[in-house]
Amino acid sequence: MAAINQAAQAATPHSGNRIMRIKAVKAACGFGTTHIYNLMNAGKFPQSRRIGVRAVGWDGREVDQWIFDRLNGAS
Repeated sequence: MAAINQAAQAATPHSGNRIMRIKAVKAACGFGTTHIYNLMNAGKFPQSRRIGVRAVGWDGREVDQWIFDRLNGAS
């Protein structure tokens, strides 16, 4: 049940900026970790940002915009 709620939250548009961790990014875009990092390295996915010594996150607005662009025919 918690996984369903997390997936629904990740797919729901949010107001304001937020940091998304990899689990939320994967739920939002439907890709696995390796594919996300491959797309980032190719410059085709928003870059992660260091948010701690051993943690990275993504700007939620950038991820939302990337998903919006894909759904509307941008590549």
